[in-house]
Amino acid sequence: MTDWEWTLGGLESDKSPIWSDDNILDPSSVLLTDKVAIVTGAARGIGAATAVALARFGADLAICDREAEDMARTAAAVEALGGRCVTGLFDVRHPEPRDAWLAEVGEAFGRVDVLVNNAGGTFNSPFADINLKGEAALIAENFTQVTGFIRGCIPLMSDGGSIINVTSIEAHRAGPGFTIYSAMKAAQANLAMSLSLELAPAGIRVNCIAPDVIPTEGERMLGDESTDERSQLAPQPWLEGGSVHDCAAAIVYLAGDMSRFVTGSTIHVDGGNIAAAGWKRRTTGRYST
Repeated sequence: MTDWEWTLGGLESDKSPIWSDDNILDPSSVLLTDKVAIVTGAARGIGAATAVALARFGADLAICDREAEDMARTAAAVEALGGRCVTGLFDVRHPEPRDAWLAEVGEAFGRVDVLVNNAGGTFNSPFADINLKGEAALIAENFTQVTGFIRGCIPLMSDGGSIINVTSIEAHRAGPGFTIYSAMKAAQANLAMSLSLELAPAGIRVNCIAPDVIPTEGERMLGDESTDERSQLAPQPWLEGGSVHDCAAAIVYLAGDMSRFVTGSTIHVDGGNIAAAGWKRRTTGRYST
């Protein structure tokens, strides 16, 4: 290929790259000016940080959660940055309020450019102790609500868009005590790969971020059963700790034109833990398994 000539399946495409010799990548390419972004579970943690970060880069927001007070704070932060913000107070596991709210978002903005499927949750329990009701709740919270939001947003992405699933490192490794949650996060990652192919003709990209060791309110609620032996292990190979803003940064990248050629992929926001593959750095600096 020369001079940015490109083909799909051996046939010349009618689409051209955003950047060429006459249209060079510049700092404005990272901006999300006038884009409309939905963030689920935006009251706290990664969702709140993501909503505010998207607003800082120019997007208008539609956010939903079941925590009214914290969501109002997120909305106020978005509006303080000059962005519009439509809120929805409901449980994402329930399709009726979700679909009604998406219709409201469509009325307010006319379209959706970015969908961030952040909402989710779990609890620590051996698999054998989870009853059918608990299993159904975990599946609804960590998978079927995601497919529901995607299905509802596709008609609103008539000009293309970016869908970003917030999964977990547990989508790519075992999750003892979190079996259903881990399985559903893995399902989200596979869903993103399959949909990246199905939705490519519509100009819709689908990707994931997979966080680990990111301190959030939800993580603290799960508790920490650290032992003296475990306390001798560093939480990740990277020397600095991660935060919800690291996740927001990856999402901002995937939301905009900087990632226009990235689809069906996962960005691991985990300080190197997925690369470590079981190796842990001790506080002495040495590694052990």
